[in-house]
Amino acid sequence: MTVFRIGEAAELLGVSADTVRRWIDAGRLPAARDEHGHRTIDGAELAAFVRGQGSEPDERSEMSSARNRLRGIVTAVVKDTVMAQVDIQAGPFRLVSLMSREAVDELGLQVGSVAVAVIKSTTVMVERATPPVAHRGRITT
Repeated sequence: MTVFRIGEAAELLGVSADTVRRWIDAGRLPAARDEHGHRTIDGAELAAFVRGQGSEPDERSEMSSARNRLRGIVTAVVKDTVMAQVDIQAGPFRLVSLMSREAVDELGLQVGSVAVAVIKSTTVMVERATPPVAHRGRITT
């Protein structure tokens, strides 16, 4: 089973270690102590906590087959005569969308606007995480 220290869990969740400590102290996130007295979080428990934090689908998701919606702020808009590139920062994730200039103008997208990236894909590649997070998680048997 994989267990994470508080700092590792915080990095995975994109929050501070203090936030994770507060969640543990409030009983929202279960933790145990390792042989050195450090608090650890079971990987399955952390996954369950994250699933529970997911936002409720908005009313538009009931009218669409797309389920991946990331709300963020528009950080760049580059337009030419026909096409446009829109960059959205959704938490720690940068999303880039290529669309028609007409769509950008109709949506009124500009730097500083709030936008929702709706993602529908039949192909999603999954890679194992690289050392900063995945290999620091402790595997115990």
